[in-house]
Amino acid sequence: MYPDLISIGALHIRTYGCCMALGFLAAWQVVAWLCRRTGRAPEPLSNLMVALMVAGVLGSRIAYVIEHWQQEFAAHPLSVVRLDQGGLMFYGGLILSAAYFLLWCLIRRERMLPLADILATVIPLGHAFGRVGCFFYGCCYGRLSQSAVAVSFPRGSPAWYEQVNAGLLPSSATASLPVLPTQLFEAAAVLLLFAVLLALYMRFAMSRPGLVFGCYFVGYALERFALEYLRGDPRAAIGPLSISQTISLALLLGGFSLMAVAFSRKKR
Repeated sequence: MYPDLISIGALHIRTYGCCMALGFLAAWQVVAWLCRRTGRAPEPLSNLMVALMVAGVLGSRIAYVIEHWQQEFAAHPLSVVRLDQGGLMFYGGLILSAAYFLLWCLIRRERMLPLADILATVIPLGHAFGRVGCFFYGCCYGRLSQSAVAVSFPRGSPAWYEQVNAGLLPSSATASLPVLPTQLFEAAAVLLLFAVLLALYMRFAMSRPGLVFGCYFVGYALERFALEYLRGDPRAAIGPLSISQTISLALLLGGFSLMAVAFSRKKR
């Protein structure tokens, strides 16, 4: 855990924020490269990607606040704006970004699926950087484990607080009990997904618009649904499933629908 990349007096540069910035820059470089290969000018997409990043952060924060209102924000509502203290839910950002993207395409009369294929290809790359940032901050940690890959987070970390509040640790403990590093598990999984989507884009983007977009939905939904069983941080539930698992099922259905549409059209 290393939440502050630079800390000098009142100046604090958060590692999580730097990871998000690096993820955005890496994603933009790949988008520009893909645009050049397909004959699309990348410059008009720069403003769209910045807007989508802002929408992603805002949506992630809104979703997290809704899910954790009683535990974290009801007594301290002003802390809603304290993004420096962590607290983002990826699916909330994905939903708000998708809504903005749809509106942007309608207003500008852009063909949505070819553009969505480009963006869907690079989302997992940026997401991987974000999950590494989660590991440095200590959030989104996994279940208690004595396995060789388990890690202990230091005093003051989210895992430490939860374990102290649950009576699993004394408040004098200097580190949390070992937990699974689910942040790094997901970072590795979405990097693999990025590699698969990139290969699919290079092969099918021009002939099957929407296929890569659908494959992203399916791939991430399956990965996230499975990984939720390893998470140890507190999350709201809908019946036997977490909120993220419920959204994953909807995303899975949407992804298969997009793939069916892509294959039902005549090959271009």
